[in-house]
Amino acid sequence: MSGAEELNPCFAVRQSAEWVLSQTQLVSIDDGGIQQLAASLADAAPHFSPASFDRTLHFWDPAQPERVSQYLLVLDALNFCFWPQEGLEYEHLAGGLRQAVQADPQALHAERLATVDGPGVRRLLRQERPLPLEEERARLLREVGAALLDQYQGQAANLIQAAGQSAVRLVRLVTAVFRGFRDHCIYRGRQLFFYKRAQIFVGDVWGAFHGAGLGRFTDIDQLTMFADYRVPVVLRELGVLRYAPSLAAAVDAKQELAPGSQEEVEIRAATVVAVERLRGELQRRLAAEGRQAPHLCSVTLDWWLWEEGERNIQRHRPHHRTLTIHY
Repeated sequence: MSGAEELNPCFAVRQSAEWVLSQTQLVSIDDGGIQQLAASLADAAPHFSPASFDRTLHFWDPAQPERVSQYLLVLDALNFCFWPQEGLEYEHLAGGLRQAVQADPQALHAERLATVDGPGVRRLLRQERPLPLEEERARLLREVGAALLDQYQGQAANLIQAAGQSAVRLVRLVTAVFRGFRDHCIYRGRQLFFYKRAQIFVGDVWGAFHGAGLGRFTDIDQLTMFADYRVPVVLRELGVLRYAPSLAAAVDAKQELAPGSQEEVEIRAATVVAVERLRGELQRRLAAEGRQAPHLCSVTLDWWLWEEGERNIQRHRPHHRTLTIHY
Protein backbone atom coordinates (compact mmCIF):
# COMPACT_ATOMS: atom_id res chain seq x y z
CA MET A 1 0.00 0.00 0.00
CA SER A 2 1.42 3.40 -0.95
CA GLY A 3 1.65 6.32 1.45
CA ALA A 4 -1.13 8.13 -0.40
CA GLU A 5 -3.44 5.14 -0.05
CA GLU A 6 -2.67 4.87 3.66
CA LEU A 7 -3.95 8.41 4.07
CA ASN A 8 -7.05 7.86 1.93
CA PRO A 9 -9.98 6.89 4.20
CA CYS A 10 -12.13 5.99 1.20
CA PHE A 11 -9.49 3.52 0.02
CA ALA A 12 -9.50 2.08 3.54
CA VAL A 13 -13.26 1.51 3.31
CA ARG A 14 -12.92 -0.28 -0.04
CA GLN A 15 -10.02 -2.37 1.21
CA SER A 16 -11.91 -3.31 4.39
CA ALA A 17 -15.01 -4.33 2.47
CA GLU A 18 -13.09 -6.39 -0.08
CA TRP A 19 -11.21 -8.21 2.67
CA VAL A 20 -14.44 -9.08 4.51
CA LEU A 21 -16.00 -10.31 1.28
CA SER A 22 -13.00 -12.62 0.74
CA GLN A 23 -13.82 -14.17 4.14
CA THR A 24 -17.59 -14.03 3.95
CA GLN A 25 -19.79 -16.97 4.89
CA LEU A 26 -23.23 -15.42 5.32
CA VAL A 27 -23.56 -12.83 2.52
CA SER A 28 -22.69 -13.16 -1.15
CA ILE A 29 -22.99 -10.99 -4.25
CA ASP A 30 -24.81 -12.30 -7.31
CA ASP A 31 -22.95 -10.94 -10.32
CA GLY A 32 -25.90 -11.84 -12.54
CA GLY A 33 -28.01 -9.57 -10.36
CA ILE A 34 -25.40 -6.83 -10.80
CA GLN A 35 -25.62 -7.15 -14.58
CA GLN A 36 -29.42 -7.08 -14.58
CA LEU A 37 -29.56 -4.02 -12.34
CA ALA A 38 -26.93 -2.24 -14.43
CA ALA A 39 -28.96 -2.94 -17.57
CA SER A 40 -32.07 -1.46 -15.96
CA LEU A 41 -30.16 1.64 -14.80
CA ALA A 42 -28.26 2.31 -18.03
CA ASP A 43 -30.75 4.89 -19.29
CA ALA A 44 -31.08 6.66 -15.93
CA ALA A 45 -27.38 6.85 -15.04
CA PRO A 46 -26.46 9.65 -17.50
CA HIS A 47 -28.98 11.84 -15.65
CA PHE A 48 -27.56 11.23 -12.17
CA SER A 49 -26.59 14.57 -10.67
CA PRO A 50 -25.78 16.33 -7.41
CA ALA A 51 -28.99 18.24 -8.11
CA SER A 52 -30.83 15.08 -7.03
CA PHE A 53 -30.25 16.26 -3.47
CA ASP A 54 -33.61 17.36 -2.01
CA ARG A 55 -33.32 21.03 -1.11
CA THR A 56 -36.97 21.14 -0.02
CA LEU A 57 -36.57 18.54 2.72
CA HIS A 58 -33.28 20.03 3.93
CA PHE A 59 -32.41 23.55 4.97
CA TRP A 60 -31.21 25.52 1.97
CA ASP A 61 -30.54 29.22 1.51
CA PRO A 62 -28.10 30.30 -1.23
CA ALA A 63 -27.45 33.52 0.65
CA GLN A 64 -26.32 31.65 3.77
CA PRO A 65 -23.78 28.97 2.82
CA GLU A 66 -22.28 28.99 6.31
CA ARG A 67 -25.64 28.18 7.88
CA VAL A 68 -26.30 25.46 5.31
CA SER A 69 -22.91 23.92 6.12
CA GLN A 70 -23.63 24.01 9.85
CA TYR A 71 -27.00 22.39 9.25
CA LEU A 72 -25.46 19.56 7.21
CA LEU A 73 -22.79 18.77 9.79
CA VAL A 74 -25.37 18.63 12.60
CA LEU A 75 -27.67 16.58 10.38
CA ASP A 76 -25.04 13.93 9.82
CA ALA A 77 -23.82 13.96 13.39
CA LEU A 78 -27.36 12.76 14.24
CA ASN A 79 -28.01 10.65 11.14
CA PHE A 80 -28.26 7.18 12.68
CA CYS A 81 -30.51 4.56 14.22
CA PHE A 82 -34.11 5.63 13.68
CA TRP A 83 -35.68 2.17 13.71
CA PRO A 84 -36.06 1.62 17.50
CA GLN A 85 -38.83 4.25 17.50
CA GLU A 86 -41.69 3.24 15.25
CA GLY A 87 -42.63 6.01 12.84
CA LEU A 88 -39.35 7.90 13.25
CA GLU A 89 -37.66 8.38 9.88
CA TYR A 90 -34.82 10.38 8.36
CA GLU A 91 -37.31 12.97 7.12
CA HIS A 92 -38.15 13.86 10.73
CA LEU A 93 -34.48 14.54 11.44
CA ALA A 94 -33.89 16.60 8.29
CA GLY A 95 -37.19 18.44 8.49
CA GLY A 96 -37.03 19.08 12.23
CA LEU A 97 -33.55 20.58 11.96
CA ARG A 98 -34.66 22.70 8.99
CA GLN A 99 -37.55 24.11 10.99
CA ALA A 100 -35.25 24.79 13.95
CA VAL A 101 -32.85 26.84 11.80
CA GLN A 102 -35.68 28.69 10.10
CA ALA A 103 -37.25 29.57 13.47
CA ASP A 104 -33.97 30.54 15.13
CA PRO A 105 -30.89 31.35 13.01
CA GLN A 106 -28.67 30.72 16.05
CA ALA A 107 -30.14 27.28 16.80
CA LEU A 108 -27.04 25.43 15.54
CA HIS A 109 -24.36 27.81 16.74
CA ALA A 110 -21.38 25.89 18.05
CA GLU A 111 -21.73 27.48 21.50
CA ARG A 112 -25.19 25.97 21.84
CA LEU A 113 -24.19 22.61 20.45
CA ALA A 114 -21.33 22.39 22.95
CA THR A 115 -23.76 22.39 25.89
CA VAL A 116 -26.81 20.57 24.53
CA ASP A 117 -28.41 17.72 26.50
CA GLY A 118 -30.77 14.91 25.50
CA PRO A 119 -34.02 16.87 25.92
CA GLY A 120 -32.35 19.72 24.03
CA VAL A 121 -31.76 17.42 21.04
CA ARG A 122 -35.40 16.39 21.20
CA ARG A 123 -36.53 20.00 21.16
CA LEU A 124 -34.17 20.73 18.28
CA LEU A 125 -35.78 18.00 16.20
CA ARG A 126 -39.34 18.94 17.19
CA GLN A 127 -39.87 15.51 18.76
CA GLU A 128 -42.02 14.96 21.83
CA ARG A 129 -40.96 11.42 22.71
CA PRO A 130 -37.45 10.48 23.87
CA LEU A 131 -35.25 9.65 20.89
CA PRO A 132 -33.39 6.38 20.39
CA LEU A 133 -29.88 6.77 21.85
CA GLU A 134 -30.84 10.30 22.86
CA GLU A 135 -27.95 10.89 25.25
CA GLU A 136 -25.50 9.59 22.66
CA ARG A 137 -26.90 12.05 20.15
CA ALA A 138 -26.41 14.86 22.66
CA ARG A 139 -22.86 13.73 23.37
CA LEU A 140 -22.04 13.75 19.65
CA LEU A 141 -23.46 17.26 19.22
CA ARG A 142 -21.44 18.52 22.19
CA GLU A 143 -18.36 17.02 20.59
CA VAL A 144 -19.13 18.76 17.29
CA GLY A 145 -19.73 22.09 18.97
CA ALA A 146 -16.58 21.94 21.11
CA ALA A 147 -14.33 20.86 18.24
CA LEU A 148 -15.68 23.52 15.89
CA LEU A 149 -15.05 26.18 18.52
CA ASP A 150 -11.57 24.87 19.23
CA GLN A 151 -10.36 24.46 15.64
CA TYR A 152 -12.67 26.16 13.12
CA GLN A 153 -13.99 29.34 14.73
CA GLY A 154 -17.27 27.55 15.36
CA GLN A 155 -18.04 27.15 11.65
CA ALA A 156 -18.50 23.94 9.66
CA ALA A 157 -17.89 26.06 6.54
CA ASN A 158 -14.31 26.63 7.70
CA LEU A 159 -13.87 22.88 8.10
CA ILE A 160 -15.11 22.33 4.53
CA GLN A 161 -12.84 25.03 3.14
CA ALA A 162 -9.85 23.50 4.95
CA ALA A 163 -10.24 20.43 2.74
CA GLY A 164 -9.30 22.42 -0.36
CA GLN A 165 -12.07 20.99 -2.58
CA SER A 166 -11.04 17.40 -1.85
CA ALA A 167 -13.75 14.99 -0.75
CA VAL A 168 -11.13 12.55 0.53
CA ARG A 169 -9.40 15.24 2.55
CA LEU A 170 -12.70 16.33 4.07
CA VAL A 171 -13.53 12.76 5.14
CA ARG A 172 -10.07 12.59 6.68
CA LEU A 173 -10.58 15.88 8.54
CA VAL A 174 -14.03 14.92 9.83
CA THR A 175 -12.82 11.58 11.18
CA ALA A 176 -9.75 13.21 12.72
CA VAL A 177 -11.61 16.07 14.40
CA PHE A 178 -14.77 14.29 15.59
CA ARG A 179 -14.37 10.96 17.37
CA GLY A 180 -18.05 10.16 16.91
CA PHE A 181 -17.55 9.95 13.13
CA ARG A 182 -14.88 7.25 13.42
CA ASP A 183 -16.87 4.32 12.07
CA HIS A 184 -14.34 1.59 12.88
CA CYS A 185 -14.57 -1.93 14.25
CA ILE A 186 -12.24 -4.81 15.02
CA TYR A 187 -13.24 -7.96 13.17
CA ARG A 188 -11.26 -11.21 13.27
CA GLY A 189 -8.29 -9.30 14.63
CA ARG A 190 -8.34 -6.72 11.84
CA GLN A 191 -9.38 -3.07 12.02
CA LEU A 192 -12.12 -2.25 9.52
CA PHE A 193 -13.37 1.13 8.32
CA PHE A 194 -16.79 2.09 6.95
CA TYR A 195 -17.06 5.85 7.65
CA LYS A 196 -20.74 6.05 6.76
CA ARG A 197 -21.59 9.38 8.40
CA ALA A 198 -18.31 11.09 7.52
CA GLN A 199 -18.74 10.23 3.85
CA ILE A 200 -22.43 11.07 3.74
CA PHE A 201 -21.65 14.51 5.16
CA VAL A 202 -19.30 15.15 2.24
CA GLY A 203 -21.90 13.79 -0.18
CA ASP A 204 -24.56 16.02 1.34
CA VAL A 205 -22.35 19.10 0.98
CA TRP A 206 -21.73 18.19 -2.66
CA GLY A 207 -25.44 17.66 -3.23
CA ALA A 208 -26.78 20.65 -1.33
CA PHE A 209 -24.48 23.05 -3.20
CA HIS A 210 -24.98 21.16 -6.48
CA GLY A 211 -21.25 20.58 -6.81
CA ALA A 212 -20.38 24.29 -6.76
CA GLY A 213 -19.05 26.76 -4.20
CA LEU A 214 -18.49 25.01 -0.88
CA GLY A 215 -19.77 21.84 -2.56
CA ARG A 216 -17.13 21.70 -5.28
CA PHE A 217 -14.96 18.59 -4.89
CA THR A 218 -12.52 17.46 -7.54
CA ASP A 219 -12.52 13.84 -6.31
CA ILE A 220 -16.14 13.11 -5.36
CA ASP A 221 -15.79 9.83 -7.25
CA GLN A 222 -13.48 8.59 -4.47
CA LEU A 223 -16.31 8.27 -1.95
CA THR A 224 -17.90 4.87 -1.45
CA MET A 225 -21.58 4.26 -0.84
CA PHE A 226 -22.82 4.92 2.71
CA ALA A 227 -23.11 1.55 4.45
CA ASP A 228 -26.42 1.71 6.32
CA TYR A 229 -29.49 -0.46 6.77
CA ARG A 230 -31.74 0.67 3.88
CA VAL A 231 -29.52 0.04 0.84
CA PRO A 232 -28.81 -3.63 1.70
CA VAL A 233 -32.55 -4.27 1.67
CA VAL A 234 -32.85 -2.86 -1.84
CA LEU A 235 -29.88 -4.86 -3.12
CA ARG A 236 -31.34 -7.99 -1.57
CA GLU A 237 -34.76 -7.34 -3.13
CA LEU A 238 -33.15 -6.74 -6.52
CA GLY A 239 -31.27 -10.03 -6.40
CA VAL A 240 -27.80 -8.56 -5.88
CA LEU A 241 -27.19 -9.60 -2.27
CA ARG A 242 -27.85 -13.15 -1.10
CA TYR A 243 -28.14 -14.03 2.59
CA ALA A 244 -27.48 -17.47 4.05
CA PRO A 245 -30.69 -19.03 5.43
CA SER A 246 -29.71 -18.39 9.06
CA LEU A 247 -29.01 -14.71 8.41
CA ALA A 248 -32.11 -14.26 6.26
CA ALA A 249 -34.24 -15.73 9.03
CA ALA A 250 -32.70 -13.47 11.68
CA VAL A 251 -33.08 -10.30 9.57
CA ASP A 252 -36.63 -11.13 8.49
CA ALA A 253 -37.59 -11.83 12.12
CA LYS A 254 -36.18 -8.40 13.07
CA GLN A 255 -33.66 -9.88 15.48
CA GLU A 256 -30.98 -7.43 16.56
CA LEU A 257 -27.49 -8.02 15.20
CA ALA A 258 -24.67 -6.92 17.47
CA PRO A 259 -22.37 -4.12 16.27
CA GLY A 260 -19.20 -5.65 14.88
CA SER A 261 -20.72 -9.11 14.66
CA GLN A 262 -20.09 -11.38 11.69
CA GLU A 263 -23.64 -10.84 10.47
CA GLU A 264 -23.52 -7.05 10.61
CA VAL A 265 -20.01 -6.68 9.23
CA GLU A 266 -20.68 -9.00 6.29
CA ILE A 267 -23.87 -7.13 5.36
CA ARG A 268 -22.14 -3.75 5.41
CA ALA A 269 -19.03 -4.94 3.56
CA ALA A 270 -20.98 -6.76 0.86
CA THR A 271 -23.10 -3.66 0.32
CA VAL A 272 -20.01 -1.51 -0.29
CA VAL A 273 -18.50 -4.02 -2.72
CA ALA A 274 -21.81 -4.58 -4.53
CA VAL A 275 -22.23 -0.87 -5.25
CA GLU A 276 -18.62 -0.65 -6.45
CA ARG A 277 -19.24 -3.54 -8.84
CA LEU A 278 -22.51 -1.99 -9.98
CA ARG A 279 -20.76 1.28 -10.75
CA GLY A 280 -18.07 -0.54 -12.69
CA GLU A 281 -20.58 -2.52 -14.72
CA LEU A 282 -22.59 0.61 -15.50
CA GLN A 283 -19.47 2.45 -16.62
CA ARG A 284 -18.49 -0.43 -18.88
CA ARG A 285 -21.94 -0.59 -20.48
CA LEU A 286 -22.15 3.13 -21.08
CA ALA A 287 -18.62 3.29 -22.49
CA ALA A 288 -19.39 0.44 -24.88
CA GLU A 289 -22.41 2.41 -26.11
CA GLY A 290 -20.46 5.65 -26.43
CA ARG A 291 -22.53 7.31 -23.72
CA GLN A 292 -21.32 9.43 -20.83
CA ALA A 293 -22.58 9.77 -17.27
CA PRO A 294 -20.53 12.60 -15.74
CA HIS A 295 -21.98 12.22 -12.25
CA LEU A 296 -22.18 8.44 -12.06
CA CYS A 297 -20.38 7.59 -8.84
CA SER A 298 -20.99 5.65 -5.65
CA VAL A 299 -22.70 8.67 -4.09
CA THR A 300 -25.34 9.02 -6.79
CA LEU A 301 -25.85 5.26 -6.94
CA ASP A 302 -26.36 5.24 -3.18
CA TRP A 303 -28.92 8.01 -3.51
CA TRP A 304 -30.84 6.09 -6.17
CA LEU A 305 -30.82 2.88 -4.14
CA TRP A 306 -31.84 4.65 -0.93
CA GLU A 307 -34.73 6.40 -2.67
CA GLU A 308 -35.80 3.09 -4.22
CA GLY A 309 -35.92 1.69 -0.69
CA GLU A 310 -37.97 4.60 0.58
CA ARG A 311 -40.45 4.25 -2.30
CA ASN A 312 -40.94 0.56 -1.55
CA ILE A 313 -40.55 0.55 2.21
CA GLN A 314 -43.94 -1.12 2.77
CA ARG A 315 -43.33 -3.81 0.16
CA HIS A 316 -39.73 -4.75 0.93
CA ARG A 317 -38.57 -7.21 3.56
CA PRO A 318 -37.23 -5.82 6.87
CA HIS A 319 -33.81 -4.24 7.15
CA HIS A 320 -31.23 -5.59 9.57
CA ARG A 321 -31.27 -4.03 13.01
CA THR A 322 -28.13 -2.98 14.85
CA LEU A 323 -28.10 -0.54 17.75
CA THR A 324 -25.23 1.77 16.80
CA ILE A 325 -24.27 5.42 16.46
CA HIS A 326 -22.63 4.81 13.07
CA TYR A 327 -25.73 4.46 10.88
